[in-house]
Amino acid sequence: MTLTLDFKKTVKDRVERDSAFREELLKEGIECLLTGDVDTGKTILRDYINATIGFDVLGSLTDKSPKSLMRMLGPKGNPQARNLFEIIAHLQEREGIHFEVRTVR
Repeated sequence: MTLTLDFKKTVKDRVERDSAFREELLKEGIECLLTGDVDTGKTILRDYINATIGFDVLGSLTDKSPKSLMRMLGPKGNPQARNLFEIIAHLQEREGIHFEVRTVR
């Protein structure tokens, strides 16, 4: 599914004005990754990054090319765990939150 410019702008506008929505978007992306829905998780993280920090800033923080980061989180991307966790760590730090994993039965 291709996102329209209007949809992307709507998400960006909501992220800018609603910190709870922004945190939930990041949380949802990480939860998708942890439950094995990697494609959805990468898509959500990419949308989150585009709407917040941007790939240029994230590239500076991770010492990686913005284009490389975009490819990692793209539909055909296959990021190494090290890179993915580094990205998530920077996003958490920027957001001022820390996610914890807990066991649920």
